[in-house]
Amino acid sequence: MALKNFEPIVERAKQISQPKRVVIAGADSENILLGAFEAQDAGFVTPVLVGEESKIVPMLERLGLKDKPYRLAATQPGEQVAQVAVDLVNQGEGDMLMRGNTQTREFLLPLLVPENGLRTDKLLTHIDLVCMPEYPKVIAIGDVTVTIEPNLQQKKLIIRNMVETLQAVGYEKPNIALLSMVEKVAFHMKDTVEAQELVREHRHRPIAGCELVGPIAYDLILSKEAARLKGYDCPLCGEFDGIIVPSLLAGNLIVKCWQMHAHAQTCGVVIGAKVPVALTSRSDDKEVAFHSLAFCAALAQEN
Repeated sequence: MALKNFEPIVERAKQISQPKRVVIAGADSENILLGAFEAQDAGFVTPVLVGEESKIVPMLERLGLKDKPYRLAATQPGEQVAQVAVDLVNQGEGDMLMRGNTQTREFLLPLLVPENGLRTDKLLTHIDLVCMPEYPKVIAIGDVTVTIEPNLQQKKLIIRNMVETLQAVGYEKPNIALLSMVEKVAFHMKDTVEAQELVREHRHRPIAGCELVGPIAYDLILSKEAARLKGYDCPLCGEFDGIIVPSLLAGNLIVKCWQMHAHAQTCGVVIGAKVPVALTSRSDDKEVAFHSLAFCAALAQEN
């Protein structure tokens, strides 16, 4: 079942038996706080705020949130808030993680360190769900933050992660596109060659429970009319459920362009760790934070 918007994910999050404790690394972020406390009001999270008290408390007061229930894990100036957040989860004091006002690299690094105990045998993958007015369903895109230029094996793992994530929110057998600049194999373009190899392998030994198409250009992924005009024979054009990008740069640029120019709503989660991780841009609005937490809560419920 394809999603038309994020409401089914929010409703699924609201059905959890008790709110999930979300540990926010660097909680002195206005829209993150607004989204987190909105999620608390909806009944699916309890905020655990990590950061400097002198920055967080005045912001809560300014936003009218100081009387809301929350836990504050105060840190000292210069202390690594992401590490403190990870330690809280490892100590059983949190069920989910969220990036607040901290650099992406500083936030992700403790997740990648095996000694911190949150790694699994899965590849960490940042998957965004996107709802656009001119596209008929919610579409996933990944990886948009973690793996800079995934190799062939990493692409297989990203495909599996995306498919499992989409299935967790209701997509039974997702249609996945392997994005390239062109739809024909060009041997001087490595991503087209790898896309062909992945599709060929998938036909003989399925990588995941999905339909896999590639290499395929951006316009063909999103538009049936583009496929008609170019004579590209694929009934899935304009109906794909997920896009695997060839590089982090491509994925990040696409999502930001969709947000800024296509009026897209988004939410993002890093999967592959022992707990779901909400990861949004610090410039995203509160709705992105709210929906990302709903996404996390829905995935946590599946586990």
